[in-house]
Amino acid sequence: MNEHIQKSKQKKSIQVNILIRMVLSLIISTAINNILILLFLKISSVMQWEWFRNFFPYLLTPLFMVMFIITFLVLTRRIVRDLITLEQGLQIISEGNLHYRVPVVRQDELGRVALNINRMTERLEQQIVKEREVEKSKMEMITGISHDLRTPLTSIIGYIELLRTDSYQDKDEYTRFVQNTYNKAIHLKKLLDDLFEYTRLTSVDTRLNLRKINLFQLLDQLLFEFEPIAQENGVYIVKEIGDTPVFTSVDSDKMARAIDNLLMNALKYSLKPGAIYIRMKTTPEQITIEVENKGTPLTQDQKEKLFDRFYKVDHSRSSEGIQTGAGLGLSIARNIAELHQGTLTLNHTNNTFIFQLNLPVDRSSNQ
Repeated sequence: MNEHIQKSKQKKSIQVNILIRMVLSLIISTAINNILILLFLKISSVMQWEWFRNFFPYLLTPLFMVMFIITFLVLTRRIVRDLITLEQGLQIISEGNLHYRVPVVRQDELGRVALNINRMTERLEQQIVKEREVEKSKMEMITGISHDLRTPLTSIIGYIELLRTDSYQDKDEYTRFVQNTYNKAIHLKKLLDDLFEYTRLTSVDTRLNLRKINLFQLLDQLLFEFEPIAQENGVYIVKEIGDTPVFTSVDSDKMARAIDNLLMNALKYSLKPGAIYIRMKTTPEQITIEVENKGTPLTQDQKEKLFDRFYKVDHSRSSEGIQTGAGLGLSIARNIAELHQGTLTLNHTNNTFIFQLNLPVDRSSNQ
């Protein structure tokens, strides 16, 4: 009720403003008119202008109207000037200058109109910038996809051409060509899977299949499967995850994908031989999974771009035994964390990398 009254007062403020100026114009013009009447009557009496005294009553009304109009225009010139400023501002904005802002010099309806024009212009400017970023992002995605898919596809075509034309020397070379073709096909499938997963995760209608699971058991199973791959690449696993069950509600498939991406990223960029440390910590507020490895230090620019899609650090840092991906692994992992209302961050000091996956504790899962 009070809010409605306040709004009503705000709506009347400029009306009251004009009404006050109208009353002042009436008072001033009446006073001036009366002074002129007395002055003209005195002059006509002194000069004995009988004709002027008879004609003067016909001049009273036009004279009053002229005085009232002049006085009203003088008193309302600021309002008129502010209206002209609004009109000129709208003209500038309509011509495409979205950086322009209308001066807000009043506290009444005209001031609020100017404020709303500025807000509208700012939102429109932000929308245009966002659309340009989306368009640029689409072009970068197309370029990235084309580049990453072309390399394995070219290799597959090359090996198939060698096999089709019987361009191999013996059975061993034939087997090697087939194996290489298979490996490239698997690599191509992984690139497409990453792209599909990223597209699905960034979709506005993404839904999580939340279930209450033992996060310790999920992490332990992933490390059991990952350990042989790490050993083949000269890296050993150090588990510091305890043995206590940690129950929470997550999408197990997506969470497994996020953790696996972090493990594979650590494996690719770890110094060989080396170690990867996996820790899990719990507090009443959150669950933290850490993946630590040592590798070649990053520059500040590389660190800032690390979670960008399609961004890949110099290939010379990666393991030769592991094929490079599309640069979507960390971006996918961060999206999965954010879908679970969590975060994925990197603490980078010298040659030590610690990725922290933080998930909020599901209160209902502890009840």
